[in-house]
Amino acid sequence: MNSNEMKRKVAELKKMKEALRLGGGPEKIDKQHRLGKLTARERIEKLLDKRSFVEMDLFVRHRCTLFEMEQVDIPADAVVVGHGKIDGRDVFVFSQDFTVFGGSLGEAHASKIVKIMDLAAKAGVPVIGINDSGGGRIQEGFDAQYGYARIFYRNVIYSGVIPQISVILGPCAGGAVYSPALTDFIFMTEDISYMFLTGPKVTKEVTGEDISAMDLGGPFVHCKTSGVAHFLTKSENECFGSIRTLLSFLPSNNREKPPIVASSDPPERSNEKLGEIVPTDSRKSYDIVKLISEIVDNYDFFEVQKLWARNMVIGFARINGIPIGIVANQPNVLAGTIDINASDKASRFIRFCDAFNLPLLTLVDTPAFLPGKDQEFGGIIRHGAKLIFAFSEATVPKITVIIRKAYGGGYVAMCHPELKADRVLAWPTAEIAMMGAEGAAEIIFRREIEGALDPDLKRKDKIEEFREQFGTPYKAASRGYIDEVIAPEETRASIAHSLEVLKNKHASNPYAKHRNIPL
Repeated sequence: MNSNEMKRKVAELKKMKEALRLGGGPEKIDKQHRLGKLTARERIEKLLDKRSFVEMDLFVRHRCTLFEMEQVDIPADAVVVGHGKIDGRDVFVFSQDFTVFGGSLGEAHASKIVKIMDLAAKAGVPVIGINDSGGGRIQEGFDAQYGYARIFYRNVIYSGVIPQISVILGPCAGGAVYSPALTDFIFMTEDISYMFLTGPKVTKEVTGEDISAMDLGGPFVHCKTSGVAHFLTKSENECFGSIRTLLSFLPSNNREKPPIVASSDPPERSNEKLGEIVPTDSRKSYDIVKLISEIVDNYDFFEVQKLWARNMVIGFARINGIPIGIVANQPNVLAGTIDINASDKASRFIRFCDAFNLPLLTLVDTPAFLPGKDQEFGGIIRHGAKLIFAFSEATVPKITVIIRKAYGGGYVAMCHPELKADRVLAWPTAEIAMMGAEGAAEIIFRREIEGALDPDLKRKDKIEEFREQFGTPYKAASRGYIDEVIAPEETRASIAHSLEVLKNKHASNPYAKHRNIPL
């Protein structure tokens, strides 16, 4: 082959690539922009480091011949796949192209996704899926169905092996929703994201209920009500920035430690403001997020699922440059009690952190599990058991700090020393007991109170008597249940020292094929 022939073939190759990269063409791209959405390739460019994306399988075509599909051109089979970098670290990514046949999934489309998932697992790097699709390609029938099953299977077997992130930037309906649900984190964006198993039309036919797509499965539904999604963003650009932030805390796979960064925030920094943030009276509320922000590096806390189950706070931060996962009761909501949703929220997060070697910091201020018929009928026993299970199973460094109330089973579930917390610290305000002084006094001293000349005065005396026994951390410390009682201003330094001591912790559980968490 002479040089001119080679030039002709290279020119032909470039022309073919340009045509394929146009996706559905200028009109469909304009329509996507009018909907307030970026295209599949624009999204990848915004997410990844500049000029780092390497596309794969650009020339893949569907093989369907039913319903005259052999005459239908579907560039890149409606999904862009490949690898690139985020902050210099490798990731694999797929981005469904709604401008091409509605981003529908068929056999070839699924095969492209499966290929990069397998490569990501082999390479030990995260995989990010950008979902914007009308669903399964009906013309391909069982081929599309099998395609979804192939993806779901890999979501499962690679769970806890590499981080998996789903981004919903358009429709995600029917069986397609189960792939995001099987991944570690789901991002949704206002006005353009929605996901549901059964759409508004079928819902109306079956139930008679008239509801819009956004009201049925929009971002506020899944970030505030269902708890399906983890992050709500106002724009696609904000979404991509949040994904990059999330990945900055995570290792690329389960065999690596999370990335430590040099911190300009001294680990010994005193937390003088904590005395102002937290009232000494345990009946008064405060915002635990303010406490967290005060003790972490540069006051920077990356909260997860902040709108759902708000009585439990979870998220990522760093202390002395070390990424950690934080689980905390929120006294501002339901007085910090633990309910069904809070149990599920924390349990899944704990298991993620343990899978990817992130130390766990638990901040305790809870009176108990939330009482009531709805909770009991809804299975609070089973759901609360998940929290105990997750903390017990975790082998990463576990540090528990008791701020105020640590009552009964609520405290046990919040990484009690006997769930193998490595370090248990307590403030002087810590109250470690089976229940609060008021309720305990009514039970223990009921007859004395009822028989007293002045029951109210006797009740107050007995409440104070109970508080003297259990209203401070010192009795628990005298029995070795608490490692150290610290002043609030020492919190950050004490946690930093504990993380340093535990940095080379090695622990394992007895062999099991897998454990049977009470789902």
